[in-house]
Amino acid sequence: MSVRVFAPAKINLTLEVGRPRADGMHPLHSAVTFADIGDWVEAAPASELSLRIEGPFAEGLAADETNLVLRAARALSRAAGIKAGASLLLSKNLPVASGIGGGSSDAGAALKALRALWRLDIDDKGLYEIAWQLGSDVPVCVSAAPAYMTGAGDVFAPMTAPELFGVLINPGVAMPTAVFLNGCLL
Repeated sequence: MSVRVFAPAKINLTLEVGRPRADGMHPLHSAVTFADIGDWVEAAPASELSLRIEGPFAEGLAADETNLVLRAARALSRAAGIKAGASLLLSKNLPVASGIGGGSSDAGAALKALRALWRLDIDDKGLYEIAWQLGSDVPVCVSAAPAYMTGAGDVFAPMTAPELFGVLINPGVAMPTAVFLNGCLL
């Protein structure tokens, strides 16, 4: 049995980012929603953890410990106190470093897929706590539902959002979050 979970693009409808706090994290206020386009994460039983990446934006993505999907798998395994394996497949349809939370959403989808595959008794709140260790956007990407985020992304509340229609355009220029926050916005 394999488990396949959709990892939708995250769209910031609003975004206010403040100067770094004492802990180095940026405080933020953001209303987010999720698109009907995204990546897919599939988890299948295996004796070891492994990751394979395919799709139009797979080139250049490492299938090693730097990838958020594998980091999410290891974090979940540690939190559950188990040593479990899985063959993970990331179908990468979203451009990398494009500001739409692709890696964070992939990590959130991996947590949900592995929770189901490994039959873990961890609720969504437990997944959010694990997700927070991986990055500011990962907890809200676990929920993959419209939300209002505060704190450093660790606090979010569901919100109602109307169906929106839009076009996402990627100019093909990578803009990693650290560069965006430190170079352009602050």
